Amino acid sequence: MCRKSTKMEGTVFAAALEGMKVVKSEQGEILSQPFLDVCKQILPVIDKFGAAMALVKSDIGGNISRLESKYSTNPSGFNHLYSLVQTEVESNTAKSSSSCTNGLLWLTRAMDFLVALFRNLIEHEDWSMSQACTDSYNKTLKKWHGWLASSSFTLAMKLAPDRKKFMDVISGSGDITADIESFCTNFSPLLEENHKFLARFGLDEMKAS
Repeated sequence: MCRKSTKMEGTVFAAALEGMKVVKSEQGEILSQPFLDVCKQILPVIDKFGAAMALVKSDIGGNISRLESKYSTNPSGFNHLYSLVQTEVESNTAKSSSSCTNGLLWLTRAMDFLVALFRNLIEHEDWSMSQACTDSYNKTLKKWHGWLASSSFTLAMKLAPDRKKFMDVISGSGDITADIESFCTNFSPLLEENHKFLARFGLDEMKAS
């Protein structure tokens, strides 16, 4: 089977775009490990932001680890992403700050922020990097953060890298605009699905302590 690999080697989004093809089961359910893998494949992109995204990166990494360690206790039982939440809803532990439910919620929110940021980068070519970051933060994470988290975030955004340099670094040999577009278009519905599922149990409104 001949696969076109030349272009896909290009941008830092290549692995995530490839991974998204297997995120859902044939029945259309989001699978735990493939979903977490796609989130992991975005970490190298966040790395390129340097210090500005250190908080986001550790947050995403921590939530992926939390969900993965629970998944690994029973891979067949937790094959579907929402089964991790379902068991906690049934045992009344979903609202605990160390729950997988909380982990999935914050992972989804951090990914909402990144999708909004990537969109800003391709839709507002005249914006500086910190402008793109601040706008996406205000649209996504801000309302869920307390004063402390919000202040730390605002401070970190001042360390955002030069926009042109950043775009050059993540482009590699591929078409970065097309890859970002494709990532946002395909990943957003999965995040939307997570929010809808959590909202069914009243678990989509939890704030940071």
